[in-house]
Amino acid sequence: MTIAIALSPLLVVGFGALLLMMTEAFSRRQSGLALGAAAVLFTGAAFAAATWMYGVDRLSDAGSLAPWLIVDRFSLFFDVLLCLGGGLSALLAGGYLSEHRIERGEFYALLLFATLGAMILAEAGDALTLFLGLETMSIGAYSLTAFRRASPRSAEGALKYFLLGSFAAAILIYGFALIYGASGHTDLAGIGAAAQNAGPRSALLIVGAVLVLAGMVFKVSAVPFHAWTPDAYEGAPTPATTFMAVAVKAAAFAMLLRVLVTCFGDPSWTSWASGWPPVVATLSVLTMTVANLIAGRQESVKRMLAYSSIAHAGYALLGVTAILRDPNEATSSVLFYLLAYTVSTAGAFGALILCGSHGREAVSYDDLSGLGKRHPAAALAFSLFLVSLAGIPPTAGFFGKWFVFKATIDAGLYWVAVIAFINSVIGAYYYLRVLVYMYMREPAAGAPVAVPMRSGYVNAALLVSAVLVLVLGLMPTRYLDVAIAAARLGSGG
Repeated sequence: MTIAIALSPLLVVGFGALLLMMTEAFSRRQSGLALGAAAVLFTGAAFAAATWMYGVDRLSDAGSLAPWLIVDRFSLFFDVLLCLGGGLSALLAGGYLSEHRIERGEFYALLLFATLGAMILAEAGDALTLFLGLETMSIGAYSLTAFRRASPRSAEGALKYFLLGSFAAAILIYGFALIYGASGHTDLAGIGAAAQNAGPRSALLIVGAVLVLAGMVFKVSAVPFHAWTPDAYEGAPTPATTFMAVAVKAAAFAMLLRVLVTCFGDPSWTSWASGWPPVVATLSVLTMTVANLIAGRQESVKRMLAYSSIAHAGYALLGVTAILRDPNEATSSVLFYLLAYTVSTAGAFGALILCGSHGREAVSYDDLSGLGKRHPAAALAFSLFLVSLAGIPPTAGFFGKWFVFKATIDAGLYWVAVIAFINSVIGAYYYLRVLVYMYMREPAAGAPVAVPMRSGYVNAALLVSAVLVLVLGLMPTRYLDVAIAAARLGSGG
């Protein structure tokens, strides 16, 4: 019985995906699939939250799932987060696909199966399960990127994503193969025990750890493994871009945190002198700096948001670096940041969808000129989410950055925190630039302007995102406590 409770989020999403796929195959009506997909994913989030409240310590039989699947507060937190991001993406797709004449039911089945893979990835306690979840999620993401069959840009982005993603997956599995050769284990806990005994003295273990880290940061889209991101995000339908920016990235961070803390969380591996934190700190600085500098030069708003997504991966990596001092504080700061980032980014892409209709889409900054006067509601929604991404109070994004910066400073990484703060100021420039165009610019005579679409699905997604952005910004400590509880990996308390 308790095994069924522990697996309930996975079972809801898995069976829901199968049911939706059968419905799409045997029904001529496609109009309700978006609502069905969103309902399945939000139900999965509700089951994960209910399992959390039931108490992980009461799931006496859930231990039999280990090491393949680890059901703890960490994995349940990500189940809620992933289902939330997937559900918002499904709602956005319900309005976007029909508006742009590309409504096909397989989009929602792919979305659900990719979310299922992401949930498996977040719960994986063994390298084999981890790879299974990673590939299930990735294949769905590749397919969603190429969903615009007639678009060369979509095909190009999907091809780059597929080739580079396959290469990164091969590096990851080869790294785990080397680690297996050095430790004799594929389960993460066993690898951690072997790594603790050997310390950073085993050459085979070090090479394997480097390859695994490289494979994981590719999925996070950190510099210099980010080349696929702008093209894939720009070429994909915007709801698919939303899913990749929130759910795929969150699952990648779940994998990164669990592997680093469980396998290489021993002080000998987390020291600044001989461990991985300086490598992650360097990746963090490069990621946020390069992405922010390039984002400020973009003329496409969607491409700007793609580089913005890369920059936010750099901020989240700050919290990962801070594990060297206090793993619980560092991990909880990353979890809260991902929660704030998910609702803010889903809202930003949703607002971009709302701002343009078929044939009159919002692509460039100029397309948004004067939107604040012509369509104040759409402009206000976009403004709220951009302000949150910029880290301006009292929004979720402000406290997300606050907690990550605090963990970095508490770890003694003052120089990294200073660079991150400077980058945050640079990032505010290109977010506020959108507001300038919407409220302080008028379109040039004869220039095309974006015309907002009408969709109850998109409005619902924006409403949910806006409420969460404000609630997380006004009552951050309540949700930080949840993140702190989830940060104790493997703990049922």
